[in-house]
Amino acid sequence: MELIHQGKVRDVYADRGDLILVASDRVSVYDVVLPTPIPGKGALLTALSLWWFEQLADIVPNHVISAEDVPAEFAGRAVRVKRLEIVKVEAVVRGYLTGSGLAEYEKSGTVCGLELPEGLVDGSRLPEPIYTPTTKADVGDHDLPMTYEDTEAKLGPDLAARIRELTFALYRRGAEIALDKGIIIADTKFEFGIDAEGTLRLADEALTSDSSRFWDAAAWKPGQTQPSFDKQFVRDWARSTGWRPDDAEAPEIPQDVAEATLARYIEAYELLTGRTWS
Repeated sequence: MELIHQGKVRDVYADRGDLILVASDRVSVYDVVLPTPIPGKGALLTALSLWWFEQLADIVPNHVISAEDVPAEFAGRAVRVKRLEIVKVEAVVRGYLTGSGLAEYEKSGTVCGLELPEGLVDGSRLPEPIYTPTTKADVGDHDLPMTYEDTEAKLGPDLAARIRELTFALYRRGAEIALDKGIIIADTKFEFGIDAEGTLRLADEALTSDSSRFWDAAAWKPGQTQPSFDKQFVRDWARSTGWRPDDAEAPEIPQDVAEATLARYIEAYELLTGRTWS
């Protein structure tokens, strides 16, 4: 096989006309890959994405061909997928205000050009989910916010509208399923691509602890840090060291932080799927 792309977390190989998408154990925070992997993380991301692809398949087709027809050395953390022309926009949707969206709101009262009501705080539920796309940056660069008008200019009005429509539909389905399992999906991102026949497909991953903020629904309370089942734990740890994303070197993750992060990923997987992780 030929390695044709290495992303922050996933490696892409060409094989027999298809692609093999391999989820590594690498961890990225604020678009920076940390030097310490978390063993088992790639397999968890793959398993949870496959489960979500099944739940969402009636909304939009995805890129998966097989989770079994992959090289033995990648078994459990790889999928065989269709070749796609990836859409160069990350489709981000927010149902709750936090993170970079909160920071922008506190400065301007808007997120990606969308005006929001006054008086919102960290963790506030938005009146309706909002679409806040970003650029799809290369490794080492940072994703940048886009307005919807930016996406129309980049993709054309028809494709931009279709992706926004699908993003809302996927989020609403996922949020409903997750809430029934005790998890709030505060926000998430999707990636799309177009296959050789011109079909738009869901690509990369879907609704994982890497791509989403998962909060404990029973403990949710606006105005405070929310107990979570995602990589916010390792983001917060990285910030606590004094490190900043533009620093030359990223910090090594201590073993206890790596184990606590993995435990949150496992808990999310088990709550959502109803399956025991082994």
